[in-house]
Amino acid sequence: MKSNRFLLNFVAGNTDMMHNRKLLNVELGRVSADEYRNLPESGLVLVLDNIRSAHNVGSAFRTADSFKVDKVWLCGICAVPPSAEIHKSALGAENSVEWEHVADTMEAVERLKQEGYEIVSVEQTVGSVMLDQFAPVKGKKYALVFGNEVAGVDQKVVDASDFSLEIPQYGTKHSLNVSVSVGVILWHFRFGLEQLKKL
Repeated sequence: MKSNRFLLNFVAGNTDMMHNRKLLNVELGRVSADEYRNLPESGLVLVLDNIRSAHNVGSAFRTADSFKVDKVWLCGICAVPPSAEIHKSALGAENSVEWEHVADTMEAVERLKQEGYEIVSVEQTVGSVMLDQFAPVKGKKYALVFGNEVAGVDQKVVDASDFSLEIPQYGTKHSLNVSVSVGVILWHFRFGLEQLKKL
């Protein structure tokens, strides 16, 4: 911490530094895990449907923390904390974001429906809504379901969802790593919700 204060003093007094320098960690306004849990709820939760890679689970935790997701549901074969592999990519976010494990994804879906969440499967389906054509609605709560790296979201879960949301893609693969999809979708939701606050 002492070295960080020295760097801040050095930067503040050095007029030759670039005007667009990178911020130091102490300048980022990070909150503690306890402070995170006391932040206002976002109305967003993640449901991870049988994600097989613990690294992908950890990445989802890290992204969830970044966008203030209220809870991560770990379903089926998902690895659960404490886990060295999760921690490697989560960097401690598994300690700030609330989580729960259930054996069957449908259990999480049913419970979330009862709690008033709109269930959104992030999946390529016949009737999916393209992400660029969707905007979150103020006051609604969303449970965002992300599926297995090979099989995707289970069809039973898709059938139980209020709708499916698809990320438009323009290359040859039409396939994103699940952790990348989590980042794209959460940014879109948080940006949309922040815009609604300005209305």
